[in-house]
Amino acid sequence: MKLGIYTAILHDRPLREALEVIKSLGLTGAEINAGGFLATPHLPVEELLSGTLAPEDYLKVFSETGVELTGLNVNGNPLDPDPVAGPKHAADLRRAIKVAELLGVRRVVTMSGLPAAEPGGTTPAWNVNPWHSAYLDSLEYQWDTVAVPFWREIEALAAEHGVKVCIEMHPHNLVFNPATLKRLVERTGATHIGAEMDPSHLFWQGIDPVAAIEDLGPLVFHAAAKDTRINERCRVNGVLDDRFTRVTENPLGLGGHWTLNAWPAGSSWDFVAVGRGHDEAFWRGFLDALRKVDPDMAVNIEHEDMELGQLEGLEVAARTLRAANS
Repeated sequence: MKLGIYTAILHDRPLREALEVIKSLGLTGAEINAGGFLATPHLPVEELLSGTLAPEDYLKVFSETGVELTGLNVNGNPLDPDPVAGPKHAADLRRAIKVAELLGVRRVVTMSGLPAAEPGGTTPAWNVNPWHSAYLDSLEYQWDTVAVPFWREIEALAAEHGVKVCIEMHPHNLVFNPATLKRLVERTGATHIGAEMDPSHLFWQGIDPVAAIEDLGPLVFHAAAKDTRINERCRVNGVLDDRFTRVTENPLGLGGHWTLNAWPAGSSWDFVAVGRGHDEAFWRGFLDALRKVDPDMAVNIEHEDMELGQLEGLEVAARTLRAANS
């Protein structure tokens, strides 16, 4: 397996320094942000697309540091009904596919997106338990009218540029588990759309990531290493929680006028560094399952452990992942 880091956690450092951190942790791969929710300090998208920066000149720092560029990440909401956020995230995805081809990168990670509940709506709406016919009506609109036409277009673009689009199965998106991932592939007739296997969001939904890999098989194109700890409070409140609060000072923008909210105190579950939610034995089985799909698959650490510092969290994750891969 190609073990590396998604460099969003290192956006405060120049690219070379970020790659040197990766190498110092005994890892060999980097996934670089290409748009969507986050900025692109490690990837000069416009310069590469315009030809003012040659791909070989950009890639030189990777060869010099001994770190391979294994993927581009453009997580966002390309189906957002907000006229500022949605079109930009969709355009970022299209551009990321074109940049990936220029750089010889064959994997672009993104999210499936989430539209409004009905025509003319202005806020994304997540309907996942359509026991009421109104919710099923909404899902049919979101899939039939919005998602399928968009993803058919992206499938054609990805095929044209020889890139595989890897969808993170992420709650608050139409694709959030293996069943919805396969639905998108089947509805679009896709050959260049599959899964980015990030187990963290599967854990709290009660999904066994290894079983999910076995279910999806060759539809798994790429992987993330991020862990989730299920807390004692889950026994009382379950995994669903609406106690998030607004960040009033320097909130992180997510496109348009949307911002990232603050995590609830006393949460039922938390994202943690690899090994702090599930032990080395789990991660060994996870890597073994991925290896059966593709022994050269990239697996990149995504650090979102709020209890550990930047480098501390990366060190914990890298140590666990290296041991599991031995």
